[in-house]
Amino acid sequence: MVYPHGQRMRDVEVAGYPVLLVRDHLQFYAVGSKCPHTGAPLCKGKLANGPTRGNQSYFRRGRLRCPWHGACFSTQTGDIEEYPTLDCLPIFEVTVEDGKVFITASIKDLASRGKVKPMSQQSPFARQVVLLLGAGPAALTCAETLRQEGFEGRILMDMAAKAESLYLRSQSFLDAHDIEVWREKEVVSLDTSNKMVHFRDGCDQAYNHLLIATGSDTPMPAESSFVSPRRLKIPGVNLQNVCYLQMPEDANRILQLATSKRVVIVGASFIGMELAATLSSKAVSIHVIEKTEVPYKEALGPEVGNLALKMLHQQGVLFSMETEVAELLGGHDGKVSHVLLSNGHKIAADVVVIGVGVAPNTRFLKGSTVALDRNGSILVDLFMKTNVPDVFAAGDVASFPVELFNWKNTPIHHWQIAQAHGRVAALNILQRQEELHTVPFFWTKLLGEVIRYAGYGRGYTDTVVKGSLDEKKFVIFYIRDNFVTAVASLNFDPVVAMVAEILYSGRRITKQEAEMMEDPWAGSAGVAGACHSAHQAAVKD
Repeated sequence: MVYPHGQRMRDVEVAGYPVLLVRDHLQFYAVGSKCPHTGAPLCKGKLANGPTRGNQSYFRRGRLRCPWHGACFSTQTGDIEEYPTLDCLPIFEVTVEDGKVFITASIKDLASRGKVKPMSQQSPFARQVVLLLGAGPAALTCAETLRQEGFEGRILMDMAAKAESLYLRSQSFLDAHDIEVWREKEVVSLDTSNKMVHFRDGCDQAYNHLLIATGSDTPMPAESSFVSPRRLKIPGVNLQNVCYLQMPEDANRILQLATSKRVVIVGASFIGMELAATLSSKAVSIHVIEKTEVPYKEALGPEVGNLALKMLHQQGVLFSMETEVAELLGGHDGKVSHVLLSNGHKIAADVVVIGVGVAPNTRFLKGSTVALDRNGSILVDLFMKTNVPDVFAAGDVASFPVELFNWKNTPIHHWQIAQAHGRVAALNILQRQEELHTVPFFWTKLLGEVIRYAGYGRGYTDTVVKGSLDEKKFVIFYIRDNFVTAVASLNFDPVVAMVAEILYSGRRITKQEAEMMEDPWAGSAGVAGACHSAHQAAVKD
C-alpha cells in the first residue's frame, strides 16, 4: 500500500507471523498487522489515494487508524490515540543496513495481538481513594489510565451486576494491577459534602475522587424519576415473554424464546434492527413496530433507513411504520399473545422485545448537588468534571460539549466515546488539565453488512450521497450549516476513517467540497483521494 510523500505500508512475514512495516518518509516502523480491538487487518486493499476496495487502515503522520472501528495508534510507540480498544499495538525493533530492512522481535511478542502499557502498583503508603461507580469501558479505561500514569492510591470499581461475562478484563488482570472490584453493590445515594457514597447493603465508601460511569438503564415503566421522551409506558408490559435487551443474559434468553416463535420488536433503531436481522433466520415471523417513517431516521437518515428496510424485507421481516404500540395483550397463562397498535391493528406475538432506547442510570443522584440535564444525564465539561469538586462523569451517563454540535452538551452512547471519557477523567483526576478531543465513531451490522459512521450529524439539514445505495456501496455526507458534520459508508473503507481524521484535525469540509468528490470507484479522483487531499490541506492549514 503506497501513500504520497514517501509514506508506505505493507504486510511482511517475520518467523511465520504477519507484521505491518510502515515507512514514514525516511523512517521505518514495524507494528502488529491487526487491530487489537477485534483483529481488523491494518494493511489490505489497494492504493489509499486510488480505488479503495477491501479493508485498509488510514495512515498519516505517525498515526494509524483502523478502518473497522476507528481505533488509532502511534506507529512509533504503539500507544492508543483514539478508541475503541483496550490494548496498544505491538511494536518491533527495526534496523536498516545496506538498503535492507531488518525486524527483530521475540516469538512471544509476534504472537501477541496487543500489548498493555506498564502500570504502577498500589502503595501501602498512598492514602488517596478513587472510587469508580461502574465497571464498563469508561470506568475500566479510567482505572487503567490512572495506573499507567503512575497513580499509587486505591482504585475501587463498583459493579452493580454480578455477571462476570460483563468483565472487559479478567479477574487476574485486575488483581495484578491492584484494581479492586466490588460486585453486586448498588449505589443508592451520594453525599458530596462528606465525599461519601452509600450502597443498598448499608455499606458506605469514602472517596477523594469519584467517577460516575453507571451507564444506562433499560427504560422500564415508573423506574426513574427522570422521564425519557422515548420511555414506553403502556398496559401489558409486565406480561411474560416481554423482554428488554440490556445484559448478555437477556440476549441468550431472547434467542431461546424467539426460536421458532412469532416475534414483535418495538423500535427500529440500532437495537431493534440488529436484533431483527439476527433473529430473521430463527423466528417463525418478525414484525418491527416504529413510530417514525423509516428506521434510523434521526441517526442515519432516510437513505440508509430505506436500504435497511429493504434488506430486512428480503429476509421476510415485516414492518409497521408511523405507528406505536397501544397495549400488549395476554392470555390466561399470563404470557403476551398480541400487540395492539395505535392504528387499531392487532399483531399475534409469542415474544415482544422492547428496544426504544435507554435512560441514564442516575436515580441515586436525586437530591444531590450534581447537576443533571432534563433527561437525567450528568452535565460535564471537556475535562469530564461535574459542577461538584472532585466528582467526574463518563460514558453513557454523561452529557458533554460536542464540537460538531456547536459545543452543545449531549450524551453519546458509543463504546469509543466512553473510553475517551474515561481516559480524560483519569488525567484530570491527576490534575493534568487535559481536554476531551475526539471524533465519535461507531458502526452497525445488518445481515453481514457493516455500516460505519463518524462525526455527529444530529440536526443535519442536507445530505450528499456518493456511490450507489442499491449496490450497497456508498458514502453519505451529513450537512449542517453548509459543513459536513458526519459521514456514513457501506463497503467503502477507509473513507469514514479518512473523514474522521480530517474532522479530528479541525479541518472543515464544505458541502460544495463533498459534492465535488466523484463516486468512490472513480479512481484517484474518487472520494478516498479527495478525502486524502482534504486531510493534506488540513495539515498545511
